[in-house]
Amino acid sequence: MTEAVLFDLDGTLADTALDLGGALNTLLRRHGLPEKSMDEIRPVASHGASGLILLGAGITKEHPEHADWRREYLDEYERCFDKETVLFKGINPLISELAARGIKWGIITNKPKTFTDRLVPKLGLVHPPAVVVSGDTCSRPKPSTEPMFYACEQIGVVPEKCIYVGDAERDMEAGKNAGMKTVLVDWGYIAPTDKTEEWLYDRRIATPAALLEYV
Repeated sequence: MTEAVLFDLDGTLADTALDLGGALNTLLRRHGLPEKSMDEIRPVASHGASGLILLGAGITKEHPEHADWRREYLDEYERCFDKETVLFKGINPLISELAARGIKWGIITNKPKTFTDRLVPKLGLVHPPAVVVSGDTCSRPKPSTEPMFYACEQIGVVPEKCIYVGDAERDMEAGKNAGMKTVLVDWGYIAPTDKTEEWLYDRRIATPAALLEYV
């Protein structure tokens, strides 16, 4: 029996791509580089600052200027992280039904705590999460299992009775390796080049309501 459902944040619970992309394009304009369209940004929005910097400026994590670009990007995101971000349609009804069934829910994201702690209360969630684990809460973020086990400890539920819901390969890997059931969401930030058929998910859903059939 499922006792808890844990969710990724960006691209799963909330559509954060407009704010993530807005910060990127402001940065690109400042550096005299062409802006990226939302069609280009959305598939990589779950890959964090480094993924967006690579998309916009072609700068990899190994590049000597990467740290400066990342710092500048996060400073820009700080100014707009909650401007246009909203919950995906159907998330609040899903959370209401989980609560009605006595199932705990929480968030495990790779987003830095400085953003997560301020953004989550502004999303208009119908019930607050039982736990929120950010990318820097533990010593290692997903795909490490460390955040998964930490969340379970906080809510008093064993991983085998949890479902983890996300939109990225690292979500499926972290959840599966921790012993959870994993669910991939089609409304997330999935690129056409992603080999989703190789990802470690138990179920794939097109709408939040479809999760209730699995729970």
